[in-house]
Amino acid sequence: MAYKYIDTHCHLQFEDYDKDREEEIQKMKEYETLGIVVGVDIASSKQAIKLAEENENLYACVGVHPTYEEPHLDELENLVKHEKVVAVGECGLDFFRDKKEDVYEKQKKLFNYQINLAIKYEKPLVIHARSAYKELFEILSARKKEAGDKLKVNMHFFGGDMDDAKNFIDLGFMLSFSGVITFARDYDEVVRFAPSSHLLTETDSPYATPIPFRGKRNNPRFVSEVVTAMTKIREDNFDDIQQAVFENACRFFKLNNKFQ
Repeated sequence: MAYKYIDTHCHLQFEDYDKDREEEIQKMKEYETLGIVVGVDIASSKQAIKLAEENENLYACVGVHPTYEEPHLDELENLVKHEKVVAVGECGLDFFRDKKEDVYEKQKKLFNYQINLAIKYEKPLVIHARSAYKELFEILSARKKEAGDKLKVNMHFFGGDMDDAKNFIDLGFMLSFSGVITFARDYDEVVRFAPSSHLLTETDSPYATPIPFRGKRNNPRFVSEVVTAMTKIREDNFDDIQQAVFENACRFFKLNNKFQ
């Protein structure tokens, strides 16, 4: 089956979908949508792999979120090796609720462990960033110099400013945008600025529901609304952006899919 959309970041394994998960995955197929199911700890990463094994339109990303405690971190390397695991994450730094000086060293250690796995197995790194873009750039730019092309990075749910965007694009990183761009104008300048070759689309479902579905649970098939919003913001051709973000994701995550 051919597809037209890719949700590069969703959490279909979360309990929000317990009542209708299979139905939603079927609707994704009807809406010609692929999805990457992202883990936040070992348990949810294993669930992401299970969903990917059971559904040809799903892939998995395994990792530990910076704010999560994970007593079984040593299990992560075996998960990364799985054939349907296309990336490591979501991982990174998050200083939104805790002061940087209280959590930085702990989060940095966890982050570097996952960077090492991504480099070792040559799989992309999916970054969670909150109130930490400058610190992330410092770490990632240094690791990029060491690893070169073996370190590929996607800035998930990008919320940085223009300077951040320029820094990451200069390193060859991807910027992923969610349904937030359908109702908030904070990121229009960055969306317009970024080369189309560096853009990805996601939902981060069940969160960040786009217009016109605000107030409801977000679903991966709603990623089409992100493509529509991106096209309007950039004043571009819909078909061109639709195909560009699809092919970007296939290339970046090494997905064996073709745009319909």
